Amino acid sequence: MPTSCNRILIYTAKMDEMIHFYGEFFVYQPVRRDGDRIVELHPAMGGLTILLHPAAKGQKQGQSAVKLVFDVKNVEAFQQQFIKRGIKIGPIHQADGYQFANLKDPSGNSVSISNRAFVLPNE
Repeated sequence: MPTSCNRILIYTAKMDEMIHFYGEFFVYQPVRRDGDRIVELHPAMGGLTILLHPAAKGQKQGQSAVKLVFDVKNVEAFQQQFIKRGIKIGPIHQADGYQFANLKDPSGNSVSISNRAFVLPNE
């Protein structure tokens, strides 16, 4: 039976900062349900829903086994938005026909902004 991945769950000890980060930079809207510890972040333009779950005491933050990649047309313009707000972001890397830059969200998770989806043909 075919299926697709439409949500990712992130454990965080910094719920408010994470809601603000993904809302401000990537236009995600928080949805809270009564009695639910999880906050759903819904993308304004469609795409992957991010579920924020409170981290257990002692749970390691910022695992590097997963990186969230956000498709942006202009990597440099997005990079400047982070810099203007005092958020540390790495340099723009030139890859095989596209650009990307890396940063961490408030919980230390790996995030990338990339124009790969806009410049490479779909195969």
